[in-house]
Amino acid sequence: MALDRITLSSFRNHRETALDGARHFNLLVGENGAGKTNVLEAISLLAPGRGLRRAALGDLPQLDGSGGFSVGASLGQGDGAEAVRLGTYTRADQPTRRRVQVNGAETSANALGEWLALGWLTPAMDRLFSDSAGARRRFLDRMVLALEPAHAHHSARYEAALRERNRLLADEREPDAAWLDGVERHLGRHGALIAQARVRTVAALESELAALPREPFAVPLITLEPGGPPDEDALKAALAVSRRRDRQAARTLTGPHRDELLVTMAGKAMPAADCSTGEQKAMLIALTLAHAALAARGRPGVLLLDEVAAHLDPVRRAALFDRLRQGAAQVWMTGTELAPFAEIRDEAAVWMVAAGKAERA
Repeated sequence: MALDRITLSSFRNHRETALDGARHFNLLVGENGAGKTNVLEAISLLAPGRGLRRAALGDLPQLDGSGGFSVGASLGQGDGAEAVRLGTYTRADQPTRRRVQVNGAETSANALGEWLALGWLTPAMDRLFSDSAGARRRFLDRMVLALEPAHAHHSARYEAALRERNRLLADEREPDAAWLDGVERHLGRHGALIAQARVRTVAALESELAALPREPFAVPLITLEPGGPPDEDALKAALAVSRRRDRQAARTLTGPHRDELLVTMAGKAMPAADCSTGEQKAMLIALTLAHAALAARGRPGVLLLDEVAAHLDPVRRAALFDRLRQGAAQVWMTGTELAPFAEIRDEAAVWMVAAGKAERA
């Protein structure tokens, strides 16, 4: 068991919702717009980052609520140990400041990654392989973060230094060389750690994917095309050498912010972007399952699957349930009806969701 006693207060269309008695499989069933995905989004905020919708904090409170919101959940530790209470919230007087608590003590959002490994798959991610390189980097970084919580710290430091360097490069005045040296030291240090963490994650995913059967889900082959050297000194040197070119472009053209996750379909040697919609969906599911298996080895794992079962044929749906059943991660799934979940209905906790309320079935 990973999460239980999940509460949503003034979150999206949920005024006060509580979900108790969670199991390995957890189903949220209801009509479109009932608030099922909102529950998944709330759970996703128990990890560092902006959640599965990447929404602004100001968009999360209930429209006619107090102006703030809160999400909480108890994390079971097993072996009779007392559960840890995780929570995140905003206050009406500071709607753009996200606050986090662990057992009632204030901490940082990044600290959530030390307690829980979260992953998700949503319909919006179906276009991942034809989306921008930045979208695939964000997808990869979310997987890295679930395996290595410190990745959030290094990413934040790198982004801050990158913004500063780009500001200096875009200035009409010649940048101060000593100031650029200092900024590039930060970029080299944190950029190298980001790149190395991505390399480790891709290698681990490659190993996990290689062990998966090629049917009924298409298996992706993944590689990381670096946007700069993954070594700290080499990255600093590359940044120094590229100053003139980067000044002409008014932005930094070298570094892990230029990394590209390349995905092809095993057996076809075809770029994922050129594969059929069904093949892309299957590869995305295979990647998600492989990552969930890795993430759940170090910390309690939770996998959020939005509307995934309805778009699979019976054979692939049964295969998905079987792999999820064998995995260590707790699973939360949404659907507009119970029929697609008939195979796991008796082993699942089910909530019927309507108008921002969830009732245990």
